[in-house]
Amino acid sequence: MAKKEDSQKLCPVSARCGGCKWINIGYKEQLEAKSTRFRRLMEPFCRPEPIIAMEEPTHYRNKVHAAFGEDRRHNAISGIYEEKSHRIVPVDSCLIENQKADQIIVSIRGLLKSFKIRPYHEDTGYGLLRHVLVRTGHATGQIMVVLVLGSPIMPSKNNFVKALLKLHPEITTIVVNVNDRDTSMVLGEKQQVIYGKGYIEDELCGRTFRISPKSFYQINPVQTEKLYHKAMEYAGLTGKETVLDAYCGTGTIGMIASARAGEVMGVELNKDAVRDAVSNAKRNGISNIRFYQHDAGDFLLEMAQQGAKLDLLFMDPPRSGSSEAFLNAAGKIAPKRIVYISCNPETLVRDLKILAKKGYQVKRCAAVDMFPFTESVEAVCLLSNT
Repeated sequence: MAKKEDSQKLCPVSARCGGCKWINIGYKEQLEAKSTRFRRLMEPFCRPEPIIAMEEPTHYRNKVHAAFGEDRRHNAISGIYEEKSHRIVPVDSCLIENQKADQIIVSIRGLLKSFKIRPYHEDTGYGLLRHVLVRTGHATGQIMVVLVLGSPIMPSKNNFVKALLKLHPEITTIVVNVNDRDTSMVLGEKQQVIYGKGYIEDELCGRTFRISPKSFYQINPVQTEKLYHKAMEYAGLTGKETVLDAYCGTGTIGMIASARAGEVMGVELNKDAVRDAVSNAKRNGISNIRFYQHDAGDFLLEMAQQGAKLDLLFMDPPRSGSSEAFLNAAGKIAPKRIVYISCNPETLVRDLKILAKKGYQVKRCAAVDMFPFTESVEAVCLLSNT
């Protein structure tokens, strides 16, 4: 009973939300549990280094999404979907979300009535505002607000912007995104910038990155810096190496590595991410990096067939891990070192077993606590075939 009362003090909706499953566990105990789990998984390969903890493990999410709807009395509500449902759990503030973002969302909800804007109703299709997405730059303080609408016409749009900026002058850009489809996806294809540049910038490991509404960018920048510093430590670059950043997204890892490498290539299937990566490289004045829109496995295979040499492979695949085709291609081109970043230790272990058959040994590994109050943990491994 005491545990339930404690969690309700920290967050009154934690039982329904499911976002902070470890809200009842002290941070020290969370780290011990994550360390034990990671050590057991990695023991067949390598003894892990101590887990990299977060000094202030709250309000770390720099990307905050709120779904909008109505209660039975037709009052606007905003919050997150109850786990495994589309029922909205009303949330005004959250232990792990950026506090300013939460305040902006509450302010938007408060403005709706005076502007005669009704939240979208999924079953009937009536209403306008479906979601609000707020992204913040940890180092820059820049803030982007994305209003996701069910149709492209927003009444009194300019006056709404003025009213919101009066409440929150720290907002640097506002974008209207139109999602008129019956879909679980938050963002639609069409969007219009109604205030500011339509993107924000943030700084990470000495590089500046442009973040647009659809850009992938790590949600915990404080721990991301620690993760990438560890990855660069493992990479051991001397300034001469040829490096491939596979699953490169917007090019973050490759651009950080470029300062210590001879030549860097980034490969990514998502064309929007590649466009952002090219823009980011120009913004940072990086001349020794090239980005390719391609399947990472096919790209590696083509490199191997052409007799190309690769000194270092960075890989940061999705939660499902890498594909066997990609790992086979990696075995063919045989880089001396692989730095594998993973957000799912279970699929990491599966992939390490495949790489072991291709002559690779795990030399070093560490877990990074990117998501306090959840069971998730990030990992980084150094593999070598020499």
